Amino acid sequence: MNRKIYIILVSALVFGMNSCDDFIEEELITDVSAASYYTTPGGLRDAVKATYASLKPFYGQEIGAAMTTFGTDIWTNGADGGHKFFNFYDGQLNGESSYINQSWTTWYQGINQANAVVNRSADVEIDDTEKTILLGEVRFLRAYYYFHIVTTFGDAHLSLEETEGVEVEANKTPQAEIYSQAIIPDLEFAIANLQDEPFDGDYGRVTKAAAEFLLAKVLLTRSYKSFAESTDASTAETLFGNVINNYSFSLLPNYADLWDIDNQENSEMVFVLPNSKSQVDSGIDEFGHRWHLYFLHEYDVRRGMTRDIANGRPWKRHRPTDFMLTLWDRDIDSRYDDSFKHVWFANKEEPAVAANPDTGEPARAALAVGDTAIYIPGPGKDIDWPQSRQDAVPYLVYTNDEYDERRFPSMNKWIDPTRPDRQKTQGQRDFILMRLGDAYLLRAEAKLAQGDAAGAADDINVIRMRAAVPGQEAATQITAGDVDLDFLLDERARELTGEGHRWWDLARTGKLVERTRLYNPFASPNIQDYHTVRPIPQNQIDRTQGGYAQNPGYPQ
Repeated sequence: MNRKIYIILVSALVFGMNSCDDFIEEELITDVSAASYYTTPGGLRDAVKATYASLKPFYGQEIGAAMTTFGTDIWTNGADGGHKFFNFYDGQLNGESSYINQSWTTWYQGINQANAVVNRSADVEIDDTEKTILLGEVRFLRAYYYFHIVTTFGDAHLSLEETEGVEVEANKTPQAEIYSQAIIPDLEFAIANLQDEPFDGDYGRVTKAAAEFLLAKVLLTRSYKSFAESTDASTAETLFGNVINNYSFSLLPNYADLWDIDNQENSEMVFVLPNSKSQVDSGIDEFGHRWHLYFLHEYDVRRGMTRDIANGRPWKRHRPTDFMLTLWDRDIDSRYDDSFKHVWFANKEEPAVAANPDTGEPARAALAVGDTAIYIPGPGKDIDWPQSRQDAVPYLVYTNDEYDERRFPSMNKWIDPTRPDRQKTQGQRDFILMRLGDAYLLRAEAKLAQGDAAGAADDINVIRMRAAVPGQEAATQITAGDVDLDFLLDERARELTGEGHRWWDLARTGKLVERTRLYNPFASPNIQDYHTVRPIPQNQIDRTQGGYAQNPGYPQ
C-alpha cells in the first residue's frame, strides 16, 4: 500500500475568515495562482491532498496534548511546560492563549481549503467517478474540522463558501445549525461516495468506514444536546455497527500490539494521520508525532541514567491523576502494564556511595550498565515498599505516595526508539484518529443512551476480553448491572488513555465538571460549568467588524 504524506499546500490561496497572516509553511508545488491551478485535474488532486494538511499542526503536537489531556479526571500537569492553565482553569485560559488561537486558525484554514476545493471543482474536467470520490474526501475533512470547532468552541462561524482576501465580517451560528447544515450533510455525502479502501491505495486517505465512524460520533455527540433528534443514538449505533461488521477490521489479539512501532498498519486502524520516518528525519515534515515527549517522568537525571533514545526525551508535561491509577485491576487486566513503563535499566555506570548522615541518604551499591536503576511498581502491584526496603536496594523506587510533578508512572504508548538521536523531537509514529476498539466503546455508549445496558455490556466485554490477562478472561466480564455512564467513561480511560479523547469525552457526556472536580485536585478549585467550551480567540474578536461575542464566562 502506498504511504503518502500530504504536507504540500497549493500556493496563492488566501485563508481570510479570521484574517490570520500566518500559514503552515510547506513546500510550494507550483508558482501559478491557485485560481488557475485548482481548475486543472492535477490541481484538484493536489488541492484535496492539501486539505489533509490541517490535521498536522494539531494531532501529534503539544497543542493537541494540552487541549485534550489537561483539565480532566485522569491527567494532570507535570513539572514543565507553559500551558498548565488548561489544567488549572485559571485566568490564563482566555482568548489570548496561543493554543486557542492556533486551533481555531488551523481548523478554519482546513475548512476554507475544503470550501475552495468544493467550489472550484465544478470547473474541472476530470472523470466523474474520481471527482466524486475526491469531493467525498474533502467534504469529510470539512465536516471533521467543523466538528472540532463546535465540540471545542460551541457556536461559531459557518461558511460553505471560499474566502479570498481579507474578511472582516463573521457570523456566530448556533452549533445546531452547523451540525444540520454542514457536518451531517457533508458526512452523508462522503458515506454515499467514498470507497471501502483508500483512494489510489494511499494509506491515510479517508474511506467510507471512516465517514461512517465520524457520522456516528457526530450523532452520538448531538444526542446529548438540547437540539438532538430522537433517532440520533439509534442511528449512531447502526453506523458503529457498520464499521465493526461490514469491513475487514478486527481487533488485534493483544492490546500491546497496538503500540508496536513495526505494526502500525494493522487491522484495527480505521483512520490515521500517517507520518513518514524519512520525511520527519530529514525535516521535510516539520511536525511528525511528538507525543512520545509528553508523558515521561524525569528519569534522565537519576542515578545510573542519562537520556537516551530508547527511554525517550522526558518533557514531563502530563502525569496520571491518583484516580486514574485506581482504574485497572492488574491481576486480570493487561492494559496498564501494556501502556506504562515500570523498570529503567542503567545506561551508565555508577560507583557505590556511602551513607550520608547529614542528608539521610542511604548507602548504595554500585550500578553496572544493564542493572535496574529505577523501579516504579505502579498501582496495586508490589506496593509494600517501606523506606527500609527502599534503602536496602541499589536502585531507586517510587511508590504511589512519592509521585510528584517530576516522578510518576510514564506512559509508553508513543515511545519512538527509531529517532535518529536522543534530542530529536519529531517521531515517525502515525497518529491514531479512529480505531476499532474505540468503535466498540462508542457503540456501547450509543446503546446505553437508549437504555440498552445489556447491549452496552456486550460491546464492553469484547474490549475487556482482549485485554484479559491469560486465564482471567471470565473475571474481566461485566453484566448490564455494572454499566452506567461513569463505568463507561472509566472503561474508555482504561482503553484509550493518552490517545487524545479525554477532554472531548467528558465534555460530550456532560461529565467534565463533575469528574474533574472529583478527581483532579489542581483543576477542581477553578473549573466552572462554562469551561465545557473554550474561549473564542481574541484575534477573532478583534478582527471582526463590530466585534465577535466571547463565550459566556470568559473575559470579554
